Amino acid sequence: MNSRRNFIKKSAIVGAGIAVVPNMTFAMENSSDKLRVGMIGVGLRGTNHLNNVLNRNDVLVTAICDIDPKRISIALDLLEKSGQHKPAVFGNNDYDYRNLLALKNVDAVIISTPWLWHTRMAKDAMLAGKYTGLEVSAANTMEECWDLVNTHEQTGTHLMILENVNYRRDILAVLNMVKQDVFGELVHFRCGYQHDLRFVKLNDGKTAYGKGVEFGEKGISESVWRTQHSLLRNADVYPTHGVGPIATMCDINRGNRFLSITSNASKGIGLHDYIVKNGGADHPNAKLKFKQGDVITSTIETANGETIIVTHDCNLPRPYSLGFRVQGSNGLWEVDGNRIYIEGQSDPHRWDEADEWLKKYDHPLWKKYGELATGAGHGGMDYFVINAFVESAKLNIAPPLDVYDAAAWSAVTPLSELSIENNGEPQNFPDFTRGNWIKRKPYNWMKDTY
Repeated sequence: MNSRRNFIKKSAIVGAGIAVVPNMTFAMENSSDKLRVGMIGVGLRGTNHLNNVLNRNDVLVTAICDIDPKRISIALDLLEKSGQHKPAVFGNNDYDYRNLLALKNVDAVIISTPWLWHTRMAKDAMLAGKYTGLEVSAANTMEECWDLVNTHEQTGTHLMILENVNYRRDILAVLNMVKQDVFGELVHFRCGYQHDLRFVKLNDGKTAYGKGVEFGEKGISESVWRTQHSLLRNADVYPTHGVGPIATMCDINRGNRFLSITSNASKGIGLHDYIVKNGGADHPNAKLKFKQGDVITSTIETANGETIIVTHDCNLPRPYSLGFRVQGSNGLWEVDGNRIYIEGQSDPHRWDEADEWLKKYDHPLWKKYGELATGAGHGGMDYFVINAFVESAKLNIAPPLDVYDAAAWSAVTPLSELSIENNGEPQNFPDFTRGNWIKRKPYNWMKDTY
């Protein structure tokens, strides 16, 4: 813990190597020379973020907000143990977060709430001039995607989508390989969110098997709100864990963009079957008809000619996998099976184990700070996504994963829904950059800062 704290204290000078920008506002202007952060939502995900910012010496948590008093108590206990002063507390009603946003001693906010609140809270935060960190997905509808972009452009306030998988160790190693042309010219990708979510997580983060029978008012944790989406929407409702890393590899919004998507859904029997097995055929929820197909498959085409297959599979029994595949003219990598094939270096028609390749191309961030990321959550990648947010917010500069990324990646949800409704008819992606993708330069992912 002390080593992580000492590192973070030193990391406050990381920004010195970045050019000073004219739109700096709050950056290091407060008397403490620390970024003052408000936490909107301190459930399981928000508490994870809270733990990571409390490990830093360059951040003060000045306010927290949650409508669940139990979560507020947990957050306050963590803050007290960390030695920070008691923050302002909000949670009297659904809109009390706006009073948090009115505080002058909040420079930035981290939003970790149920999906339907993400865009409206992010809009309000940007309108209030708060550097905004937003959990995934960033938006549910096309209107919300545009709301995020328009509000950013109206206010000049930055938003970072907190997609932690972009910082996963194997993903950054493969990105390093992409940037060094190991795979040759990129052609095809696969990704998705394949995760058995019929169970629910308790407040202590443990899995409660069989508890997913109840949801809504009788549910616990994410089942209070997440299952409702499966009841009412036939769409890929959670695309960014897969799409985000792939979009970075093929420079979406920075020299390339998503053009169109086609989506199809299988029948949806997984949740009904689970309810009958665990709650009985007479359980009230066994009578419900779930709209979401159990396996949703989308194919995205890009301006540069790549194809991306995206799979959503959360209501059937299966091991966890994001299903990554990166394929080019020289070979390919697949996460399932931990395998790679590079023409001229692998034995013809035989896979190599990927471990040595991933070690050889380990990303500079992980080489430099991997040990310090231990224990930060999700194998350490949560450390890196929060570090990128804090370092960008301290300088008030555009983050690595910006509002245009948030809009483009999240647009998969409403577009997949529309395509499924129309028997797989192709749907066009809007150009959220308004043509600027042609001249926007790719972010320099190979540096060892953030």
